[in-house]
Amino acid sequence: MDLRSTILGLLSWQPFSGYDLKRIISQSDIFYWSGNNNQIYKSLIELQKSGLVNYEVQVQEGLPAKKVYSITEKGRQELRRSLLSTPELPDLRKGFLIQLAWADPLTDAEVLELLEQYEADIANLLQMHQAQARKPEERPERSPRERYLWERIMANITSTYQSELEWVRQTKQEIAGGSYRQKE
Repeated sequence: MDLRSTILGLLSWQPFSGYDLKRIISQSDIFYWSGNNNQIYKSLIELQKSGLVNYEVQVQEGLPAKKVYSITEKGRQELRRSLLSTPELPDLRKGFLIQLAWADPLTDAEVLELLEQYEADIANLLQMHQAQARKPEERPERSPRERYLWERIMANITSTYQSELEWVRQTKQEIAGGSYRQKE
């Protein structure tokens, strides 16, 4: 799903300000996009001009007023259309694999150092994800099925990180033990 559909999905849960949307998206393992924060505000303007969202200005004491966006009926229909589109396949492109593909000129110690750094980074991502998964207030639970789907989403991300850790640990073990030499 693209950023516009992600915003519509979040607004179908509850109204949010642009700042809240930016925070949720930037801190999430699920709602990713490759771009800058201005794209959220640009998307909100486009969605509003298209009649898919509207906003209410809320005055805050001692702070600037803020726009709180909510989804319209037309926006719900657009979200539904987006939800019924063909699911995207997982993106298996990983920059580290490209780096590793050309690592033959490095010594075993240098490759192991890269693998150890990658392992530490993945372990940190797993810990951050697990901490986020323990915060149910960060996701909608409007029905038992929605709660179940979110639990399955969190389990998918956890298993992805765990699988990556298992792979890097096995690779480290085989390089350290020289077992790759036996395959020549």
